[in-house]
Amino acid sequence: MATKKKPAVPGIKPVYKSSPSLLPWFGIALVIVLLDQVTKLTVERSFAYGETLPITSFFNLIKVYNPGAAFSFLGDAGGWQRYFFTAIGFFAVGFMLYLMKKHANQRLFCFALSLLMGGAIGNVIDRMAYGHVIDFLDFYWPGVGHFPAFNVADICISIGAVLFIMDELRRVNKS
Repeated sequence: MATKKKPAVPGIKPVYKSSPSLLPWFGIALVIVLLDQVTKLTVERSFAYGETLPITSFFNLIKVYNPGAAFSFLGDAGGWQRYFFTAIGFFAVGFMLYLMKKHANQRLFCFALSLLMGGAIGNVIDRMAYGHVIDFLDFYWPGVGHFPAFNVADICISIGAVLFIMDELRRVNKS
């Protein structure tokens, strides 16, 4: 007759450690994508191209298109940049997913990646749907000039990049 193995501690089942869930980070990225797309769609439907709505002495809402990358980099390159930046976006999201899985227990790191990923997906959606990114936030310094217009995705990418750098600096300082 076979004997049963007894648990190490009677009455207590063994606990198996699982890796932290990536679901919260995907949720953050999804909220960013939705907020980004809703704001862009609102501007797309409410404004004519180039139309400006002054809000304060240093901020306007404006509808502009950016076929390039940050600061309109390669914006006048003839159209190939749409596919180039879309491919970079897909590659970046895939790499961020890999990094999130590998470092799932590092909260600030994963939060930064979720901001970056949500922003990247938001801008990739624009590139695929329209061939350009819709920008609408226009900050300026009176008498000096305008900062390039941007959107919610760009804000999240910028904040994510800053948090990513802060996390890395914190990690280096611990070593």
